Parts: sequence; structure tokens; C-alpha cells
Amino acid sequence: MKKPSVLIIFLTVFIDLIGFGIVVPLVPLFSKHFGAHGFTIGVIIASFSAMQFVFAPIWGRLSDRIGRRPVLLGSTLGAAGSYVLFALSCGLENHTLALWMMIASRAFAGICGGNITVAQAYIADITLPEHRSKRMGLIGMAFGLGFIFGPIIGGVSLKYLGNTGPGWIAAGLCAANFLLALFILVESRKPASERVAQRPHLDQWLHTLRAPKIGLLVIVFFLATFCFSCFESTLPLLVSDNFHLDIRSDETSATTVMYLFAYCGIIGAFVQGGAIGRLVKMMGEPKLIALSLVLTAISLAALPFIKGTAQLSWGILLRPEGLTWVCMLAALALLSVGTNLTRPPLFGLLSNLTHEHEQGANLGVAQGAGSLARILGPIFATTTLQYLPPLPYLTCTLVLLGTVVVFAKKMGREPSPALSAQPIRAAK
Repeated sequence: MKKPSVLIIFLTVFIDLIGFGIVVPLVPLFSKHFGAHGFTIGVIIASFSAMQFVFAPIWGRLSDRIGRRPVLLGSTLGAAGSYVLFALSCGLENHTLALWMMIASRAFAGICGGNITVAQAYIADITLPEHRSKRMGLIGMAFGLGFIFGPIIGGVSLKYLGNTGPGWIAAGLCAANFLLALFILVESRKPASERVAQRPHLDQWLHTLRAPKIGLLVIVFFLATFCFSCFESTLPLLVSDNFHLDIRSDETSATTVMYLFAYCGIIGAFVQGGAIGRLVKMMGEPKLIALSLVLTAISLAALPFIKGTAQLSWGILLRPEGLTWVCMLAALALLSVGTNLTRPPLFGLLSNLTHEHEQGANLGVAQGAGSLARILGPIFATTTLQYLPPLPYLTCTLVLLGTVVVFAKKMGREPSPALSAQPIRAAK
């Protein structure tokens, strides 16, 4: 029988996140195209996270009880169905019905969004504690690569296949991913011989948050994700306004936004795929988490004040009028470095503090906290952006800097990895 492999779980997450990367940058743009404004756009974006908030801990606990593989298979197949709904919604002429179907598609995707939680638990199952931050970076690398290829594929399919193209491509990739996992992915854990505590949903949250340092890490992840979701949900709107891009009628402008997301993904993949392991050895997880929050705060403070009139192109970057785009790309690079330095050491530290029987449950609560942040962040950001564009970005800057102060004070010295959190078997 084949042993669990980091490469296979990486490929499973990577292919899934290509589909995610195809659709996510288009949601605010298509919502605006169908007549949605501010709060409504935020609700559509948040519908995914609202369902993930409820279901991520459930999927995590379920994977502790029945194993990682069946949960990954079910969530992947469900994701394919959600993208079919998204494709259908993008082709409707009735704008009201299109918006309702878009909400339904994102909500269903959130229900099925157990991939990341269970993939992280899978990594924890097969990795020694001292290597978990580095291996968690591979999940982040898959996320970054998904946002490289996803937006590019989305932009190309939008241009050549029309509005429904990105949704159908995403659905096809997830269907292929399901088949890959079905035939290649093996189970990482055998829970039948172990007693796994099954707590009600709220009790699991309270149990996780009451553990002092685990609870602190969950809160930090919530606040970091809140700030990133504010950026993620408003970047297309901010760029279209600050650079006078007509997203609704100009395909080149829409593609520009997609390429900006891909640019962030390239930097994120580089950081999480190559730098995390070395930085963790140099600084330790707590210091690296604090540094990541400071870098993110600085970049968010700058973004709303970068404005220009020229269309983005290679040529414009070499001319004086392209200076504002150079500044925008520099700010996005700093933000990508900061945000991608947060997740791997945070989840590596969280995993090391967690008993092996509760990996899925605690990681699920953390992902649920991130989902709650993705509910509140887009609604807050898209609503305030239309009244005072710098407000969501400056608010997030203050939140992150305050979080650094509290985190540095309360975390103290880096704890030793939990002795009970040993891998089930070595990774290949």
C-alpha cells in the first residue's frame, strides 16, 4: 500500500485552488456588473465564508473521526458543483436572479470548503513537529500558485469563452481533482482504534479558545484574515476607481485586475515555497508572525493613496506616467510578503500545541475563525469604501499594529512542541 505523500496532498490542494483563483477575483466585478453595490457585494463575497464558518470545524472533527481522505473527496466534488452554479449565474440576463444564484453558488462552495482544514491536518499527521511550519508553507504555496494560474486562466477564459467560461473551467478542474484524489490520495490516519472526543459545535470552539496560546493564535489568525479579506474584496474596486478603469465594459481592464492577483500569487508562492523554512529557523514562529503583521500593515496604509490614469502595461512601467503603477506593484509585493509569512508559522505553531487526536478539530476552529473574518471583512470594507476609500485600509493598519503589540506581550517565549503531536507515519 502506498504511503501518504506531501506531494499528492499538495497537488490536490493546488488544483482545487486554481478553481478558487479563477472565480474569486471575478465575484466583485460580476456582482457590480449585475447592479450590486457596496453592502450587497460584501454579502455575496461573505456568503462563502458564512457557510465555511459553520462547516470548517465540522469537517475537521469529522476527519479526526473517519479519516482525511473521504472528507477531502466529498468537499472537492461539492466544489465542482458550486462552480457549475457560478457559471450558470454569469450567463443569466435577469440580474436579480443572477445575483441570487451567485450567492447560492458561493454559499454552497463554503459548505464544501473543507479542503484546507483537512489538508493541514493531513500534513500534521505525516510530519514531525519541528518541520510542520515549513510543510504548512507548502499548503500556502499551493494557495499562492492557485492565485497565479487561476486568475490567468480566468482572464483568458473570460476573453475567449465569455462570462460563463471561468465558471465552467473551474468546475472541470475540480472534477478532475476529485478523480485524482479518488485514485491516488491515500489515507494519512487510522482513527478506528483511537477515541476521538466529539464535542458540539459551540463546545469545540470554547474548548479551543480556552487553551491560552492556542486561543491567542486563533484570534491573531482571525484579525489577520479580516484585514486580508478587506484588501482582497476591495482591490478590484479600488484599482478601477484609482486608475479610472472601466471594468464593466473593458475586458482589458478586467484582465488587469486578474493579473494583479496573479502577481500577488507569484510572490506568495515564492515566499511560502522557499523562504518559510529558513526564516522559521532564523527567527522562530512568534517573531516571524509579528514581522508579517507589521509588513502587511505598512502596505495597507499605502494602497488607497496610489492613483494614476494610465493603463497597466510593460511599456508604461518604463515611462514617467507609469510611476504610480510601479508604486502599486511595490505595495502589493510588500503586502504579499507580509500576508504569506503569517499562515505557515501560525498553523505550524498551532499544530505543535495540539494533541494529535484533535488536529482536525483545532485547525477547523482556526479556519472557522478565518471564515468569520471573511464574513465581516468584505461587508465592512465594501460598505465603507464607497463613502471613504482609505477608511477600510487605514482601519486594518491600526488593527494589525495593535495585534502585534498584544501578541508580542502575551505569546512570550516560543513554547515547545507538544510531545503527543507525533506524525502517524513519515512523509515520502
